[in-house]
Parts: sequence; C-alpha cells; structure tokens
Amino acid sequence: MTIPTIVLPAGFLAWSSHSAVDTGRGARALRHDERPVIADARKAFAAGDVTPTLKWVKPEAETEIRAAFKQASAVRGKGKDARELAERHFFENLVRIHRAGEGASYTGLKDEPVEPIIAKTDAALADGSIDEVVKLLQNAVAEGVRHRFERASAAAAGRTGTWPRPRVRRGLRRLHSLRRAPARGD
Repeated sequence: MTIPTIVLPAGFLAWSSHSAVDTGRGARALRHDERPVIADARKAFAAGDVTPTLKWVKPEAETEIRAAFKQASAVRGKGKDARELAERHFFENLVRIHRAGEGASYTGLKDEPVEPIIAKTDAALADGSIDEVVKLLQNAVAEGVRHRFERASAAAAGRTGTWPRPRVRRGLRRLHSLRRAPARGD
C-alpha cells in the first residue's frame, strides 16, 4: 500500500509564497517519535508485523525495510538497551528510506516543526476527511492570487516598475490546470 500523493505544479508553493502553508507559521515542534511514520513503526513492533510501515516506502524498498525490521526484532529481546538501540536503528532506516522515496534528504531523526499542510494532510489521512486540507490550500491559493494580482494592477496603473502580467497569467494557468491533472498512479 502506498500513501496518496497530491501533485502540484513546479513552483506552486513558491507562487503562493505568503500563504498559510509557510513552514514557519503555526508549526508546532513534534518529537520524532510523535510522527506518523514512527507511530506505525511502534505498531509494527507491538504486533510483530512489519506491514504497518510498508505504506511509508516505495514498493522497491520493501525488501530493505523487511530485512531491517527482522534484524531489529531479533535484537529487541536482548535487554532494554538492545531494544532501544534496535528500535532507533529501524526508525532511522525507515525514515531515511521514506524520505528518499519523497526525493528529500535525510539528516537524522529530529524534533522540529511540522509544516501546517503536512500536519493537516496526516490528520486527513487518519480521519478520512480532506476538508481541512482543502480549506488550507484554498486560502493559500487565494492569498497568492490576490497578492500577484495587486502587484500586476499596480504595475498596470504605472505605480510600480515592470509589468508582471505574463508571470501572473502563467501562474494562474498552472493553478487552473490542476482541476484536470491526473493524480500520480491514475
């Protein structure tokens, strides 16, 4: 099983730069062990079954995750220290492979803020309702569109430098194309 992906055009978040999806706003620092990937890894250890973690990695990485889980499970029974070390090793590998599947770098398990859009998406996947994610994205897009339109209007009225009309039009065309873009895997 894989995690559904929302595909946005290149530069979309940069285009709606002043939005609520900005990393710094409203983000709460989560300990690495509070994150959904780690929560599913803990469930896997409790059940003795790696399956809950496989949704976080691409199918071609499942063999590596299964091997790491098997190794960690074998070591966990050798005392408290061994258990903690084995779990940490598995968590590190799972998160590293998960991040690689997203095309992101991995710099270790860290306690750092979660972007609001990521937190809302995780919650939506957990409770089955996309409404809060849609609302967050609508607000971000509306703010980005209004900001660019105001800049273009000011330029057209001669109040500022260059005329950014082509940039505004390209951005709106990209956003409009989302309504008919197939999701990855469709």
